[in-house]
Amino acid sequence: MKKNGKKMDLGYRILKAFWIAASLIPLPVMYLLSDVLFWSFYLAGYRRATVRRNIAGSFPDVGTKEARRLERKFYRFFLDTIFETCKYASITKKNIRRRMVFENVEEVDELLRQGRSVSLYLGHYGNWEWVSSLPLHLTADAVAGQIYHKLNSRRADRLLLESRSRMGAVCVEMKHTLRWINGLHADGVTTITGYIADQSPRKRSDMHYLDFLNRCVPVLTGAEKITRRYGMEAYYLDVERTARGYYRGKFVRMTDEVGTLPEDELTAIYYALLEATIRRRPEFFLWSHNRFRYAKKQ
Repeated sequence: MKKNGKKMDLGYRILKAFWIAASLIPLPVMYLLSDVLFWSFYLAGYRRATVRRNIAGSFPDVGTKEARRLERKFYRFFLDTIFETCKYASITKKNIRRRMVFENVEEVDELLRQGRSVSLYLGHYGNWEWVSSLPLHLTADAVAGQIYHKLNSRRADRLLLESRSRMGAVCVEMKHTLRWINGLHADGVTTITGYIADQSPRKRSDMHYLDFLNRCVPVLTGAEKITRRYGMEAYYLDVERTARGYYRGKFVRMTDEVGTLPEDELTAIYYALLEATIRRRPEFFLWSHNRFRYAKKQ
């Protein structure tokens, strides 16, 4: 067991060394590499069938030519995000503050200063990895957490966790969310917790369904349950790519009082807001994700 641990550690150190070295490449050069590699990446067809099925199901009135154009734009952007994710391993705080900005963050910061914890809903849209730089924009004495789904590769998972926590965010594995929130709440600690809540739940008989991008899909409701249980404020982060390598996330208050909403209504509001974001610029959504696998047949 000890031998395997040493092997894992050596493999991780080698992987990290290459990752950090690659991250030192200036972003303009990375984008040049992205342009050069695009057609090879596109023709390789990473999850092509899933991407085409997702786009066709979401936009049934769009012709084949337009759908293929959207597909290419998605792959071009997806390749950019791979380089941007790598860059995050060494990007300076000053640089990321220029490239990932937040609108209406002062309102959220004030709530946190008042001791009001916040649930932040976002989706697999734009560069969600860079959103973990949010603590750089907060002045309140609060813990910023991001809920994540553990990767199958232990080395890749460890690498991304170290990168995501560089700007002060705390990474919390999804299955430990309630325990983490409950512990901090019991200690009187104010939190802002980010949920990438557009993932598909595991198939079970009691799944809750909502309309999303022209389909009826099962949704995760855990974030809403936690928000209600601990009386948290609920915000949606409306992300926009303003230029290549530049993003703006606008904090949108989802409701004035979570407790007055019918059960599952907060989740419905989130999906409506996310769909509006996607329809505005659909190429920046993660179409390669098998989000609609358990959608009800029309």
